[in-house]
Amino acid sequence: MNKFFLLMLLGLTGGPALSQTVTVNKQNEKVKSETIEVFATELEGKKADIENAWVRFLKDMGKLKQIGNPMSVSEPVINGTVFSKGVVYADSKGDEKKTTVWAGINPTEWDEKDQTYAKRELQKLVYQFGVTFYRDQVQKEIDETQQALDAVEKQQQRMVNQNKDLTLKLSNNEQERIQLEKTLENNKLENAALIIRLNNNKKAQDSLVNVNVQIKKVMETQKEKLRKIN
Repeated sequence: MNKFFLLMLLGLTGGPALSQTVTVNKQNEKVKSETIEVFATELEGKKADIENAWVRFLKDMGKLKQIGNPMSVSEPVINGTVFSKGVVYADSKGDEKKTTVWAGINPTEWDEKDQTYAKRELQKLVYQFGVTFYRDQVQKEIDETQQALDAVEKQQQRMVNQNKDLTLKLSNNEQERIQLEKTLENNKLENAALIIRLNNNKKAQDSLVNVNVQIKKVMETQKEKLRKIN
């Protein structure tokens, strides 16, 4: 049981520490033979976890198209505003330790009046994704730790209850032992008394046998005396 909880503890503390700071940088990416400026953030964690979270995030933004490279979100909703004309491009790349996600727009596809606003808010959204991802990961660790804590506390309660049960059984066993010792002592005394009575009985029997013989002799003498009378 102790080995089980030790392995559980190692599992909870053995993971890599996540960065607590999210930084969004500008970089250039190629989209449809054009180079555009995008907003990117590098995150620590499992690649699959980051990519799946990124896809869910983009789906919430609008109509996500995952076919092709990069992905695209049409009719994006940015800070509550729907842009029916604009398209947001996004993608991710990395390894099992770090993954970079990015999102950006091609200004030529947007109304000029919306470009500055869309870029500013998109930068905020990329930042917010990074913060949310880290928080979700930490919350997942907290949930797993809570589950481990619940399991330990449950086992502790089992041990407490078992201790009470064993203590009661031990007390009952001690009382039974004391009673058995008293019974055994009484048995010894009774045994000794019976032996004495048995010996006395044997002596009494021997004495009665002698008396019986004497009485029979007397009776024979008397019978003989009776026969001689004529």
